[in-house]
Amino acid sequence: MTTGSSRTNAPGSAEGISTFKGQERALRADRLGTGGLLLSVLAATAPLMVVAGVMPTAFAVMGVVGQPLLFVVLGVTLVLFSVGYAEMSRHVHNAGAFYAYISRGLGPTAGAAASFLALVAYSTLQVGIFGIFGFEVSGLLATYADAEVAWWIPALLAAAAVGALGWLKIDVNARLLGVLLLIEVALVVVFDIAVVADPGPQGLSLHAFDPDTLTGAGLGTALCFCIAAFLGFEQAPVYAEETSRPHVLVPRVMFLAVGFVAVFFALSSWALTVATGPDRIVQASQEQSAGLMFFLSESRLGGTFTDVMHVLFVTGMFAAMLSFHNVVARYAFAMGREGLLPAAFGRTTGSHGAPGTGSLLQTVVSLLVVAGFAVADDGPVGDPTAPVLHLFTWAGNTGALGVILLMATASFSVVAFFVRRGAAGAQGWRLAASAVAGVALLVIAGYTVKDIDVLIGAGPGSSVSWILPGIIVLAVVVGLAHGLYLRSRDPEAHARIGLGNEAFQLDKAAESAN
Repeated sequence: MTTGSSRTNAPGSAEGISTFKGQERALRADRLGTGGLLLSVLAATAPLMVVAGVMPTAFAVMGVVGQPLLFVVLGVTLVLFSVGYAEMSRHVHNAGAFYAYISRGLGPTAGAAASFLALVAYSTLQVGIFGIFGFEVSGLLATYADAEVAWWIPALLAAAAVGALGWLKIDVNARLLGVLLLIEVALVVVFDIAVVADPGPQGLSLHAFDPDTLTGAGLGTALCFCIAAFLGFEQAPVYAEETSRPHVLVPRVMFLAVGFVAVFFALSSWALTVATGPDRIVQASQEQSAGLMFFLSESRLGGTFTDVMHVLFVTGMFAAMLSFHNVVARYAFAMGREGLLPAAFGRTTGSHGAPGTGSLLQTVVSLLVVAGFAVADDGPVGDPTAPVLHLFTWAGNTGALGVILLMATASFSVVAFFVRRGAAGAQGWRLAASAVAGVALLVIAGYTVKDIDVLIGAGPGSSVSWILPGIIVLAVVVGLAHGLYLRSRDPEAHARIGLGNEAFQLDKAAESAN
């Protein structure tokens, strides 16, 4: 098999694969339609968690009033990214989306590095949410049940529950994620409408959309905070093998997702500025922190509605954890299928056709990390802010940095892919959009590294400020080393990196020829 010809063919169908080496080497096709795929990826954005948690934190820490405008700017940037990314998804259908695209454009060794980076980035994103989930559930139990429960107990229970759901059919997960997501969105929309109907002292001011508000030393860091809110839309290609028409559904869902997120978060962050008044949003966020939205809701919609929001705040986090868990399991499956992880990861389990071994891996990682932070937490119930200030912020920002770097690299790999195919002229405007997005994403990644101490709340000179980016660097180095090892010791396996199901179609053709 030669790498040149195999990397330019269209991917083989899942149906063809299932008749070859059995369904165990392929994810079950036709599980997701447009609605199920859209809800699965949007669940990772955790709308209520972003509006109630991320936005007030960004206002308070960065002092940038123009956060609504930032969401618009980032939305445009990510649409540019999606132009090339979506076009690539028409040619490559692989559960290892990012690393498959990078492999096709920049070569198998780069793809191997990207595979380990993706596995680490999405894993840390998922694990980080257990911190704030445990903290919030502990608070709810203390408020409504007068029970003092350490944060790590609900976090460990959630990790076990997410792991169990990860073994089910993806369409079952999609329905659960969809219900939770729609309820979250509905609550935020009701809040936004209530604010518009009863604005703060400055009325329906559009000052937050004024470009002059995007000034100050905190702008770069605010960009890092806000782009993290978008993470999830880029997951659509991960489920390509489980859709009926991936070349149609995946691009459609990506554009719908990034458009929805940009508009929804821009309007919701604007509603927060309207509720307090643009001149008081920073001060109010510093005073109320993550309680700002609930404080503003209670005076407009009453205590019952606010209590419901508190509960859905938690279920939204659970939905995000499940969504990221599913993505990690599929990356592990794709890597196992292509020799980047042990072969056991590359087989589906049970009648549901789910990537069970990858799901089990992420469950074990989650339990170990939560247990580690629980042991490090001191006191009978521990410091109640530790899981938020440490597990959530450390892991969340580490994972976000990894995904931003993956998006930037994927943008450049799109350009390389179509240039190598001799299609640069036909795809010219898409390649230009990808290049612009890639540069913009690298700038944001640079700001993330530069301001990591602010993002994670570490003091000047803290070792954590270099350890966390070091995790990303280590993942890339391990992936590169593994890719180089395969290239020297097993060239055929190296050539298959990023091919996914297509490799098995080639095997079938070779067997038929013999």
